[in-house]
Amino acid sequence: MIQNGFPVRRAIDGVDYEIDTDKARLDLGLIHAFLAQSHWANGISLALVERSIAHSLAFGLYCGARQVGFARVVTDHATFAYLADVFVVAGERRQGLGQWLLETILGHPELQGLRRWLLGTRYAQNLYRRCGFREPPAPFSFLERLDAAVYVRPRRRRRAQGLSMATSP
Repeated sequence: MIQNGFPVRRAIDGVDYEIDTDKARLDLGLIHAFLAQSHWANGISLALVERSIAHSLAFGLYCGARQVGFARVVTDHATFAYLADVFVVAGERRQGLGQWLLETILGHPELQGLRRWLLGTRYAQNLYRRCGFREPPAPFSFLERLDAAVYVRPRRRRRAQGLSMATSP
């Protein structure tokens, strides 16, 4: 089904690739396995991956029927977008697929006219710079509130902590 110009297709060295926003096509097992081993989402549960995708604009990268990459965008569709969980599986890297995925995301019709895009990266600064991302100019900086243990704490305890924080004065 074509929606908002998707899926988008490209052949690289005779191999056909496709980027699609159809969440029904996503290989949640692959996405979860990759993210749960990543440095940014290590230990994330399948339920949290599913919830994050449900509340995001998701992009799957495919070689035939096999998913080989993923990214998602969290946005208000008016002024701001956060690019998250971007990956291409190891066997498909170094072919320009990551850059094509980013360029496709940045060109998505629902994401035009946004004032600010954000992302976090440890290793892929050059890739993101090629797509127009820069460090914010000084003295501007970003702050974060990080709960690094949230994926490893038992779910029941997380829920109880959330409830006690919600009812505190």
